Amino acid sequence: MKRNHYSFARRLAAGSTALRLCRVALGVMVLGATVACTTTTQRTTNTQPVTRNSSPSSMSELRIADTALDSGNMEVATTIYDRIVQADPHSVAGLTGLGNTLYAVGDFTRAGVYYQRASLIDPTNTAPLIGLARVAIHQRRFSDAISTYQRILTLAPGDPLASAGLGAALDLSGDHAGAQVALRAALKINPGDPVLSSNLGLSLILGGDPRDGANVLLDVTRYPQAPPQARQDLALAYGLLGNTEAAAEILGRDLPKASVQDNLRYYEIQRQRLLQQPVSSASSSKVAAVPAQSVQAASLR
Repeated sequence: MKRNHYSFARRLAAGSTALRLCRVALGVMVLGATVACTTTTQRTTNTQPVTRNSSPSSMSELRIADTALDSGNMEVATTIYDRIVQADPHSVAGLTGLGNTLYAVGDFTRAGVYYQRASLIDPTNTAPLIGLARVAIHQRRFSDAISTYQRILTLAPGDPLASAGLGAALDLSGDHAGAQVALRAALKINPGDPVLSSNLGLSLILGGDPRDGANVLLDVTRYPQAPPQARQDLALAYGLLGNTEAAAEILGRDLPKASVQDNLRYYEIQRQRLLQQPVSSASSSKVAAVPAQSVQAASLR
């Protein structure tokens, strides 16, 4: 049963939340872009057993609730998860599901309460821990997110979701070198993972190395199933390198013309800033952050 919760967490954490927050930190205005699942080529299975007090009836209800959650029907999902928790207050899957529905509608504080309750019941279950890490990132408690992802990796070494989240949290905290070490190590265990590769490319860009970032992202985007986020990151790299035509062509695949122009203007501002850096600091220059409220982004779902 936890497979569905894990899939939902993977879509929101690795495929949208962490990467979207990286873009907020960058100030890239992906106006009108739809954030979709970027992990359809690789499903992650949680191998932990079903909670011992789960009955066939509750398992069936959980499957229905998970399906409703995945399809965006929050009212149905919330009703079923709530019924499960009322019948069994110690249902980790039910509590985590309630956390996921609250997270999906932006109630991060209450989502964290449910994730914490679930984690206290079963400290070795990674699903509520993923939720806690996602909430910490949204609340900009990056050190908490980092420690939580590290805890998950002790429970599930090499897990691609936790590794991608750890890399994003390290990037958001400003430790780009640490993020790249973590992501490269994860890619050795999960070669070709598109989310890990996309995060690595973005980390290189965030760390002031758009050329290497572009090279990584080119490997990701050459596949038809490449996530839109990877293409937008590649456009950012090209923009910082001064290849405006290539950046515009890539952005035009996913964004309306006005949004393309907004992005290109931002790229040029950042490119000029990087060019004005002293030569001695060129290798350590970073892409500047802008206030999050100035970024108009699509829903995180």
